[in-house]
Formats: sequence, structure tokens, C-alpha cells
Amino acid sequence: MDIRRTTLTLAAVVACCLVGSAAIGASFPVTDGPSAADRSTARATASPDVNATDLACPPRADDTAATADETVAPPGTGSATSPRIVTLAPNPTTDGNAGEFVVLETPPETPLGNYTLTDGHTTVSLPNETVSGRVALSVAPNVTATLTETPVLELEGHLALANDGDDLRLRNATAAVDAVSYDRARSAERWYRSESDATDDTDSDDAIDSTPARGQWWPRDATCLPVSRTAVDEATAFVLPDAPEIPRDTLRSADDRLLLAGYTVTSEAIAADLVDAAERGVEVAVLLEASPVGGTPAATAEVLETLEAGGVEVRAIGGEGSRYRYHHPKYAVADDHVLITTENWKPAGVGGESSRGWGVRLEDDHFAADLASVFRTDFEGRDTLSGPAYRANTSFVEDEGPVFSTPAPEFPTTHEPATVPVDSAELLLAPDNAEQRLQELLASADDELLVLQPSIAADVSLLEATIDAARRGVDVRILLGSTRYNADENEALAADLERVADREDLPLEVRLLEDTDRFEKIHAKGVVIDRETAIVGSANWNANSLENNREVLVALHGAAVANYYADVFESDWTGDSQSFPIGLGAVIVVALAAAAIVGRTYVRFGDRPPSEQT
Repeated sequence: MDIRRTTLTLAAVVACCLVGSAAIGASFPVTDGPSAADRSTARATASPDVNATDLACPPRADDTAATADETVAPPGTGSATSPRIVTLAPNPTTDGNAGEFVVLETPPETPLGNYTLTDGHTTVSLPNETVSGRVALSVAPNVTATLTETPVLELEGHLALANDGDDLRLRNATAAVDAVSYDRARSAERWYRSESDATDDTDSDDAIDSTPARGQWWPRDATCLPVSRTAVDEATAFVLPDAPEIPRDTLRSADDRLLLAGYTVTSEAIAADLVDAAERGVEVAVLLEASPVGGTPAATAEVLETLEAGGVEVRAIGGEGSRYRYHHPKYAVADDHVLITTENWKPAGVGGESSRGWGVRLEDDHFAADLASVFRTDFEGRDTLSGPAYRANTSFVEDEGPVFSTPAPEFPTTHEPATVPVDSAELLLAPDNAEQRLQELLASADDELLVLQPSIAADVSLLEATIDAARRGVDVRILLGSTRYNADENEALAADLERVADREDLPLEVRLLEDTDRFEKIHAKGVVIDRETAIVGSANWNANSLENNREVLVALHGAAVANYYADVFESDWTGDSQSFPIGLGAVIVVALAAAAIVGRTYVRFGDRPPSEQT
């Protein structure tokens, strides 16, 4: 195996000037932290307050509903004496936005007859009703009643909520009592008040107008769940393409239920395992993305036919007004076993025919119940189609896929799966809570961060947290992919990061994987923190993945499981990677890069468009 450690290419040197460095240059406060033992305990036990205002999604209501549909700002942030606006739905998935509504939170026994609502151009009167708690206001109450479980009252007049943003003011007979400001509303998203404001203690129109309450958008019916934590005794850690038997063995072991979620499902072997489970009486359900980037792979059609004929219930999630931009997780729940991977359900993924992927299987009834609940909520949503309806109305496209010889290449089992002790596990979900929790975990690093990603967006918050760790003295290593669809951007990012590291003398190194005979490309999305915590899951390090997609990850706490993935990382890091050394002067870089352009070659497989979800 040829190990290459080349310098920056000239293209990368030039490209580094084109990569925005605002995110990379961001600074975070540095504080003294607890001991390593204390941090390990905190990671396993700390739980963010579900009523905190800094959660990634609107805090849940007092009734602890699983979705954000009826949630508002936490108690105590509003006025105790006047009603206030807490939710807006300007852009429902209805013709002409019929049924758009405003939700008020009111003190007990509040008469509404003296109140009006205005956008500065049109004013409507509230109905002469006495209410308590939350109430929805609409000019089309019958339509609105199908969109929310909040009691609905009819507005007298006509008020259209602008989709491109507006300011609303709630007035009583003499003065303004509340004002909110919102920006552009995407289809089916709802605005939730998320910050306390200075209007609560004043009846001045000028004061209210100068400090309108603001909030955040959240998709209708999307879950809004806190991090789920469970004490787990052990887990089976594995990587691909080394151990493709683990995913299949997990599916084959199911006796009662088998729930499989994915971005794409094109493996006939996986389809056969699902049908076999259904035939032996297991409850089997499959949920996949309805509109993957580039179109639904043609191989999906045959898999859907196989599953339909075998009695497996399949649904596809997506379309206009969908809760998530992409349904991108890769997991299965088999009885009380949970399998979470970074890989798609296709030969090149869990089939072991191409990608470096990370995966884990663990057994715990509570953890399995939590993930099964997420599956059910996603599976039963309004934005899903049955398998037969999806197959009948979808245009399938030929998947160019990796250019394999015949038969497909076989790779050595360099890393055997290992069942190792685990202290605890955390279930992380995007967009609900993953980004914030990942930031917290990265911020807790004291000694070392190992990051394995196909690519990283220069402006993603997790990269900021990683650079901040290096600024604290944490040794940071980042290993990126080098396939044709991400090599240029990864080289540019690596050059920019190394420039920052050189300027600030940071303990940070970035490498791009080059050619290897152990796998074809990096597809894993993994992190190891201080060799005490490992993170495995589907989320790419970009804003869309963290903020808009449904993603599922697991944070595994324990030295044994963290060291398993750290050993794999070390092997991949030292075996076949292109190093970007810190401290190399610009003149030398350019000179060496010119030589590297002439003699450098890549072995790349599985070319994809730059925008593809992976």
C-alpha cells in the first residue's frame, strides 16, 4: 500500500483565499474546566433543561407533547396581566393560505372584545369571548381547526399574514399590549415566540414598537425532543466495509418488531431480510426519503416491489411542506436492539462494497423505545406516502454509482467488530437537539478531538467548536474524503484551516484520504472526544443536515468503545492520507504545489454531484 503525504496543491493554495474564514476565526470564551473524571460523569448524566430557551427547537409545552405543534415560549417569559402572541402560521399547506392563524396566550378569564390585531395596514377585531390559556384566531376557523388542536375563534374582518415577514401589534381599547416581528415563512413552518421582551411591563406604544418579540420557525408536526440518555452495559462497535454481517444479523434477529429508517434503500439482500422477518410474524416497517438528491435510484423500484410482495409496510416521507428537508437517518430497531450507522441501506453502504462507515449496535429497552417512538412519529406523519402510491408516482433514475469491476471489489477485514463495555448512550436527533448537544460535547474536550467526515462546511457551528477546542490546547485531527465531488472543497477548507493553525500556532492537523485498498471512500460521520466519548450517526457537518434534516446519532460514553473508533481513525489517518503540515511557509507551499500538480494522482470511486446528501 502506497502511503502518500503530499503538500498543498497550487489549486488548494489559491482556493484557500476563496473560503470564507469568518466562522473559522470566531472566538469562544476559554474557561477552566472540571477534571477528566468529572467531565466523563457529566457527559453521562447531564441533561439540558427542556424548558431552557436555548434548545435547538421551541421548548415543549407543559403537556410534554412529542411535537412542537402546540408549543410556545416557556412559562414566565410573558405578561401576567395581558394576552400575548405566541405562535404564527402564515403559510400553511392550503390553497391561498386559507386557515392561517395566530395563537394567543391569555391570563385566566380574559375578555377579548376590546382587543384588536393589526399589521399596520389592516385591523381586525377579536371576538367578544372570554377565554383562558391558548386560543387560535383565524378568519377561516373551519380550515384552521384541521391544522391545530388549539381552540379556534373567528376574527371579525380580514387580516392576511404576509409570507415574506411582517410586524403584528395586539391592542386593547387604549394602547398596544404586545408586538411581534417575524421574517419569511417557509411552507408549513410555524413561528414560535422564543425570547422574553421588554414589552411585558409597559403600556407604551413606542416602547412596544421598539422592542417587538421575536421567535423561531419550526416545521408543523416536527418532533421537538430533548436528548434521551440511557445507562447501557455494552455495545457492539463495528466499521464498514469490514463487518457487513452486523447490520444483517441485527435484522435477522428480530422476533417482534423491525423498524428500518433510511435515506435510500436499494439493497436486495436487506429487502430479503425484511421480507423473511415479516414471513416469520415480525412487525416490519420501512421509512425512506421520497426525493433524494439526484432522484430516487432505479434499484429502489425493485426493492419496493420485493417488500410490497412480502407484506412489508413501506412509506416514503417528503414533498412540499414536509417536516424535514431530507429524511437522512440510517438506523434500525429490532426488538430491543438498536442499530445506528453512518451508511445507507445499499450495497456500497451496509453491504460493505465501498464506503468507510461507522456503526454500533446496542441493546436496551428504553433506548429502543425512544427511537421507536421517533420512527412511529415520522412514519405516521401527514407528509408520508404508502409504498405502492410512492412507487406508482415516482420517476426512478439510473444510479451511476461506483464503477466496479465484475464482481464488486472485496476488502479485507482490518477491524473486527467488538462488543465492549459502555457507560451510557445518548440519542441525538436533528433538527431537535443534535447541534446543540454536539457543540456541548466538543466544548467539553480537554485533550484530543478526532473528526472523520466526508466533507465539512466552512460555516458550520461544529467546525467553530472544533477550532475553539484547538485554541484551548486540545489536539485536533480532521480526516476528510477526497472523492471527485468533495476533493476541491475539502482541499480549500484544509488549506484555510492550516493557515489559521499556522498563524495562531494551534495543535490542529487536517488530512485528505487518498488511495487505499481497505475501502473506496470516506462516508462515515464520526467524532472521538478525549477517547472517552464516540459519536456515530448520519449527520453531515453542514447547516442543512443539522437544522433541516431528520438525522439520528448516538453519543457513546466509555473508554473502551471510544478507543475502538479511535483505533480505526488512527489506522485510516496513518495509512492512506494526504497531510497538510502546519508551519509550511507560503512560498514553499506554492513551489511544492507546482511539483505536486504534475505527479499527483487520485484513485476515486463513486462520483456524485457536489450537493448530494451522503
